[in-house]
Amino acid sequence: MPEGPHAPELSGVLETVLYFGDQDAAELFYAKVLGMRLIAKQPGRSLFFRVGRSVFLLFDPSVAQKGGQLPPHGVTGSGHVCFVVEPACYERWKDHLKAHGVEILQEVEWPGRGGRQPSLSFYFRDPHGNLLEIADRDLWPD
Repeated sequence: MPEGPHAPELSGVLETVLYFGDQDAAELFYAKVLGMRLIAKQPGRSLFFRVGRSVFLLFDPSVAQKGGQLPPHGVTGSGHVCFVVEPACYERWKDHLKAHGVEILQEVEWPGRGGRQPSLSFYFRDPHGNLLEIADRDLWPD
């Protein structure tokens, strides 16, 4: 890739997208189990949730891959996203998910990076098989 001027700074991630196989199951899981606030819904197509300052989107991959108003997109297989919680809520989240029948697949202790404290995260799956993660703090150096 040719060298050019430096890119302007990005100020954050506005949207993150995963894909679902059953919209009703996805809505129930993300709204009721994870407690996300549903801000918009297109039946048979997409769900939009507010998570902090970001928007978390779920699409039907068979619709998203066709394109239209947006360029075609989608994935084959599971996606991954990591949510961050306050350290004091970390264990409560594990207990909450277990109470809803969600299996905790693995827990990882991450070494401190870039002067950050060591941190913990755990992994679980949504009804479509996407790999979700909850971390007790930001895992990455500035």
